[in-house]
Amino acid sequence: MKNRSLHHVAMNVRDLDRSVDFYTRAFGFRPVRSWGARPRAAMLDMGDGSLLEMFEQPDQAGREGSLIHIALVADDVDAAYAKAIAAGATERTTPRDVDLEAEERYPVRIAFVGGPDGEPIELFCERPE
Repeated sequence: MKNRSLHHVAMNVRDLDRSVDFYTRAFGFRPVRSWGARPRAAMLDMGDGSLLEMFEQPDQAGREGSLIHIALVADDVDAAYAKAIAAGATERTTPRDVDLEAEERYPVRIAFVGGPDGEPIELFCERPE
């Protein structure tokens, strides 16, 4: 079997309904399925078939682990940042241009917000050279 793309990112959340509402309003994700009683869970389509999976586990939400951040492609980082803040995200790093040092210069525009449980979300767009 060939690996082709990201299937999903999973995280624990305190309040499933609040998180589904936030990711739907802030980023336009679309709920595709939900299940369970304890814990309740849901999957949201990120727009390209990749999924965000959330488990309602209040005692586990927001704990640091190996997840550094969720990076979302944004055609307009500034507009995506404003929409996320309006939907209830917390401000982390306002939109800014960055040249990542790689083999070759990699110009990007990024911003960071915090989701409902403090999960770090990066808004990311490649800049033309």
